[in-house]
Amino acid sequence: MTDSVDDAELPFDDGASKQEKIEALQERLDVLEEQNEEMRDELLDANAENNKYQQKLERLSHENKKLKQSPLFVATVQELNDEGAIIKQHGNNQEALTEVTEEMHEDLEPGARVAVNNSLSVVKRLDDEADVRAKVMQVEQNPDVGYEDIGGLDEQLREVRETVEMPMENPELFDSVGIKPPSGVLLYGPPGTGKTMMAKAVAAQTDATFIKMAGSELVHKFIGEGAKLVRDLFQVARDHEPAVVFIDEIDAIASKRTDSKTSGDAEVQRTMMQLLSEMDGFDERGDIRIIAATNRFDMLDRAILRPGRFDRLIEVPKPDEVGREQIFEIHTRGMNLADDVDLGTLARETDELSGADVKAICTEAGMYAIRDDREEITMEDFRRAEKKLEQSDTDAGEVSKTFA
Repeated sequence: MTDSVDDAELPFDDGASKQEKIEALQERLDVLEEQNEEMRDELLDANAENNKYQQKLERLSHENKKLKQSPLFVATVQELNDEGAIIKQHGNNQEALTEVTEEMHEDLEPGARVAVNNSLSVVKRLDDEADVRAKVMQVEQNPDVGYEDIGGLDEQLREVRETVEMPMENPELFDSVGIKPPSGVLLYGPPGTGKTMMAKAVAAQTDATFIKMAGSELVHKFIGEGAKLVRDLFQVARDHEPAVVFIDEIDAIASKRTDSKTSGDAEVQRTMMQLLSEMDGFDERGDIRIIAATNRFDMLDRAILRPGRFDRLIEVPKPDEVGREQIFEIHTRGMNLADDVDLGTLARETDELSGADVKAICTEAGMYAIRDDREEITMEDFRRAEKKLEQSDTDAGEVSKTFA
């Protein structure tokens, strides 16, 4: 019996054979563990993917549910009483008396905008109406321009600051004298003399809300759109007092009224009349200062130039020799100038040029140095830039005559 058992166990007594089987089993175990790990990773990835699709499904289901809901209509509360609220639906001017909850009754007042359903029940109160185009005109980040960046306009800057900054920073000065501060200032003069730049400097220096627009932005195709935008614009300013409203190229909507019967001219005049009303109409404007700029002072309607709308009309002329030298100093203070550069001489040689022209000369002089692979800008670079600017003006004049 013992011999038979021993014979049966003989194959297992071979140490080499057992070791090979153990190693094979160990390798198989390692392979299975690796496969298990890979399957675990795949399961985690599948769960993450499933969660992503589950969230997308919930979002789409929510959107689908909202799309299936009945639309809400915009209405205005006309009157509140013990029975509820009298509302007027926008569009069809339909009036209705509808019940409102006690909580909502306390939150409403005449003139409030609300959303109503098909049965004209008030669902919720809406924010006060203001055109989004008016809201985006509010400057959120102040321009990187200071009064020190403007040359040759000391007197004009003083008058602008007296009109805009002083009433906001020191209102007691006007109270002590017994006068109301100037409400608006109109800057007029040739192109490139610094009118818009002065407005930027005011925006950078004052803590008031600054709202900018171009006159052309107020001109619209459909009747009443321009006037509505003007109303919304001043409403935004009233909501964020103190505020400064800057209207660039105001001649686009404030030109002299004519007997033209075209719908376009009539719409522009309606927009201008709304602007006149907002600037100095029956209602108080509030702590809002207005700055406007134009290159065509001769085109403006007399109604917008009267005191009460623009109390100060400030001419911004082309700079004189001293002003041009200041402007050269401003635009070259960060430039690497050669020793032969004489800004006083450049100022004398650039008679009748505007501040924008002087800036263009400085930029073009720097470009000549870059083309010649130099780091210093020489006097010759400035003279070449000046000649190029003169040639550009001559070419532009010839083109204008060709198409005239």
